[in-house]
Amino acid sequence: MLPQDPYILFSYVNTKLRDQYSSLEALCDDLQTDVEALTQRLSAAGFQYDSARNQFV
Repeated sequence: MLPQDPYILFSYVNTKLRDQYSSLEALCDDLQTDVEALTQRLSAAGFQYDSARNQFV
């Protein structure tokens, strides 16, 4: 289960992307989470996914 707080979610997802996954799609596939839904949740908090850096900024 993913954290509900957007700032904790931001930190959690970026840590996973840095340490375990080569892309957002790979992370979402493994965690059985919709890419669009996750992106929208973090976008609502002001974060955007940067594929070149493989992290939300």
